[in-house]
Amino acid sequence: MTINEPAAGGRAPARLFLTGGSGYVGRNLIRRLVADGVPVVALARSAAAVDIVRNLGAEPFEGDLFDPRLAQGMAGCDALVHAAADTDHGAGVEARLARINVEGTRTVLAAAKVAGVSRTVLISTESVLLDGAPLVGATEDHAYPRRPAGAYSKSKAEAERLALAMSEPGFEVMAVRPRFVWGRDDTTALPQLADAVRSGAFAWIDGGRYRTSTTHVANLCEGVVLALRNGVGGQAYFITDGKPVEFRAFATRLLATQGLTAPDKTVPRGLLKTIAGVGDVLAAISGGRIRGPLSRQVYATSAVEVTVSIAKACAELGYAPVVSREQGLAELVSAPPPCNGGGGAALSAP
Repeated sequence: MTINEPAAGGRAPARLFLTGGSGYVGRNLIRRLVADGVPVVALARSAAAVDIVRNLGAEPFEGDLFDPRLAQGMAGCDALVHAAADTDHGAGVEARLARINVEGTRTVLAAAKVAGVSRTVLISTESVLLDGAPLVGATEDHAYPRRPAGAYSKSKAEAERLALAMSEPGFEVMAVRPRFVWGRDDTTALPQLADAVRSGAFAWIDGGRYRTSTTHVANLCEGVVLALRNGVGGQAYFITDGKPVEFRAFATRLLATQGLTAPDKTVPRGLLKTIAGVGDVLAAISGGRIRGPLSRQVYATSAVEVTVSIAKACAELGYAPVVSREQGLAELVSAPPPCNGGGGAALSAP
């Protein structure tokens, strides 16, 4: 199967509304859906975003998640992909993330129901299960943690719960959970890694020998398409590249696509955990005015093994990765992504 070949299974959407269309995942979803012949209306909150989605072949609808005209913009759409989210992994951002990720999701899905949308996919994340401890081979029935790793995990878990709870006959809602999205057109993970190496801020955590699941962006798009066609309302599905990989080995190869070599410098995991805890306390005490160099959210995402199983997606959706890691890495060498991401802590991106 090629990257843009339509997935087998149920009926493709006749017309789809997409939030977050100008973002990394959204851009690739537009490319995939347009290639599949699906008309896409993409929410765009700025003139620049309007230009991006229009140039990719989508019809822009200018507004934001709380626009009272959202249902009007979704008129005639039978499917929705909600990809917009605030992905800040810092501390002291609880109120903003709750508004965008939780209330924004509630508002978008309510508008979709009014508009007559019948199937919705929420772009969720494995972070809904993170609490700072290793997550090893997790399946979708793994319980949400009592103490989420940070505001991002907490807000995305709340958004996922409310979205799946809204699912009912005629308005089916599914969640797709990728881990460590990477690949072509990457403006997140790889740019952050590259900037950290160039600035001298990069270090391996305890040598970086722990495992991680990864998700090439084309595989995420495949999972979304299959969830729209074959997914069961009220269910979540992990989507990854398949077998986990050692983080150090994969990050080394990612950086090599940009002509970069990571240093051998390493930092103890225990030290970073302490720094992250202190940073979160400072942010809480100061109301977010003081932010440490590391948060518990970043630590949980980057410093321990996080691996998940795609058995459910394979069985229920008919999912299989359409791009291997080897193919994705080769693609990056031939067409390097723009490196305009931010710097950050001395470690990895989610």
